[in-house]
Amino acid sequence: MGILRDIRFTDESSEIKTKVKSYWTKRAESFSEARHKELHSAQAQCWYEEICRSVPDAGHLRVLDVGCGSGFFAAVLGSRGAAVTGIDLTPDMIKDGRAFLARHKIEAELLVMDAEAPEFPDGTFDLVISRNLTWTLPDPIRAYREWHRVLKRGGSLLVFDAEYAKNFHHYDQKQNIAHKDLDDALLEECHDIYHMLTMSNLSRPTWDEEVLKDIGFGRIVTDTTVSSRIYQEKNQFYVPDPLFSIHAVK
Repeated sequence: MGILRDIRFTDESSEIKTKVKSYWTKRAESFSEARHKELHSAQAQCWYEEICRSVPDAGHLRVLDVGCGSGFFAAVLGSRGAAVTGIDLTPDMIKDGRAFLARHKIEAELLVMDAEAPEFPDGTFDLVISRNLTWTLPDPIRAYREWHRVLKRGGSLLVFDAEYAKNFHHYDQKQNIAHKDLDDALLEECHDIYHMLTMSNLSRPTWDEEVLKDIGFGRIVTDTTVSSRIYQEKNQFYVPDPLFSIHAVK
């Protein structure tokens, strides 16, 4: 349990969450439109196949999408038969996400809720999934514990993320095609959040893997080659930061 004692996550979690919510509120409308385009591109199938590499029956499970944003994973999995509940801290994201799903006639439940404190009974879900969420969390250990709690025995946690903070100064942010329309003020706001988060200084996904073992997950597999499959070309969704995945079984 040593790693859980060694890290002291910031006490300013409320301030950070307020900043994160403000940032994503400003991005909600354009983010939803980007996800609409992504859902109608080859990228959506790439994501479904990537999820199924770890969880082959993902399209038939009860799924919790944490940090669901505008509902992209809810759409990808819900359109293939999964019963998806998505949660996000930002009300505007949930509002736009509901409209996004209605626009595509996909049934899923989206709720405003803190990813570090999901309000569900123990053992509710077969799969807990997230995309580009964990880097934003003031207390990821609390989140991982809670995601473990709401999973059924034998259920899977599947996390996709990248070390965005460490890579921020390694390339011109305008190379990030997915961020090409962000103005300098929003980029700086994102940069400020990076520096507020203890998570930004950790060695990932190694750190995550050790924490998940301490929490009680069984088989854990990390994969640092996700980008080679998701971003096979530098299209409008391309992100240069190398994506990794973590698949852990309760």
